[in-house]
Amino acid sequence: MNDNLGFAHYWAQGDAVSHAVAYLLLLMSVVSWFYILSKTLSSWRIRRSASALDGFWQASTMRDAIALIKPVDTENVYAPLAEQAADAAAIRTPAAGNSAASLNAATDLGELITRTLRREINRVSSRLESGLTLLASVGSTAPFVGLFGTVWGIYHALMAVSASGTVQIDKVAGPVGEALIMTALGLVVAIPAVLAYNAFTRVNRITLAELDAFAHDLHAYLTTGSRVGK
Repeated sequence: MNDNLGFAHYWAQGDAVSHAVAYLLLLMSVVSWFYILSKTLSSWRIRRSASALDGFWQASTMRDAIALIKPVDTENVYAPLAEQAADAAAIRTPAAGNSAASLNAATDLGELITRTLRREINRVSSRLESGLTLLASVGSTAPFVGLFGTVWGIYHALMAVSASGTVQIDKVAGPVGEALIMTALGLVVAIPAVLAYNAFTRVNRITLAELDAFAHDLHAYLTTGSRVGK
């Protein structure tokens, strides 16, 4: 209750710069929490779809396997990788017609599939990393934004005390304590962003490792007809 009253008093006594700092912290908090919640849901869906990869190799054909995993892969991480690789392999089949009809058809099968898999992995990696730069930026700058608000508030508090002509500890401690709230708000904004950034980085690392292993299996199957490993 006292903290709320202190902030209300600080807000009433603050100028345009103090208000701008508070609005900036609020904006940073809203944007970071939007990405935290949206990427949490996305990460949960990706981890759920990863469990269907074992069933992928139990299907009788590649098309059946893709149809099996596609409804589960709502984030389009694994299914497009298999689809694009299968389509690339189909270019080099006799049913595809003239093998010199395009640059893809004239490319070695292994190189064509490798290029296709690499392109899809890069696409997924770009999607997974979206928003992480913003979270890292918020986590690293929000404390300093709050600190700037505190310094600015202390400066104005000292100026007001100096203008009054009397220096008393109670007249200094109150405004300074209210100004320190901005530093606390900066930490409140920064800490969730930092924790979320670390958590999403770990989830992305696990997902990309599984995606790379899946791509290796697809490459082996489409070029040799057998899957590497168990």
